[in-house]
Amino acid sequence: MDKTYNRATDEQIVEFSKNNPDAYEALVLRYWDKLFYFIKRIAYFSNEDTEDVLQEVFIKVYRYLNDFDDSFKFSTWIYQITRNCVVDEIRKKNSRAQNANLSDEEMLKIFRSSANLEKEIIAKDQVGKIKNIINNLPFKYREIMILRFIEEKNYSEIMEIVKKPKGTVAALIMRGRKIIMEEAKKQELFL
Repeated sequence: MDKTYNRATDEQIVEFSKNNPDAYEALVLRYWDKLFYFIKRIAYFSNEDTEDVLQEVFIKVYRYLNDFDDSFKFSTWIYQITRNCVVDEIRKKNSRAQNANLSDEEMLKIFRSSANLEKEIIAKDQVGKIKNIINNLPFKYREIMILRFIEEKNYSEIMEIVKKPKGTVAALIMRGRKIIMEEAKKQELFL
């Protein structure tokens, strides 16, 4: 890959890719790992299924590259396509996403944001309970929580990715936090 693309913005690479298909490799390399882990975080797919979804994502992105509206961030657009491909795959499998594939630290980040905790020490036996709480969140809440607190997307980006208005995004985050806190209280995770 040409090193020029390393310093180029996503939007510049999109423009290069329209005239030179070889430039598209730079976007694939830039986003493959990020999107792989995003998919693993929001849906329980095997690595092979995740790679299949990613291949579909990059085919769609390339196919619709000329339709990309550069008034939006490219990262938001590609996350939106990825999210839609994941939802389609879940529907195809006729199942709901089971467990989020989050590290302990990522689970705790979501939990701390819900509990308004900073870096309080959480006992090891509680981490397993926290994982269960987050894994049992309905997909629509878990997805939004992951986008906000793990992927660190702002409200505008989340609105574009999930195609929901700001009030709905805010309500999903608030409701997701409430579900986490109610379940944590039931399981006596707080003294």
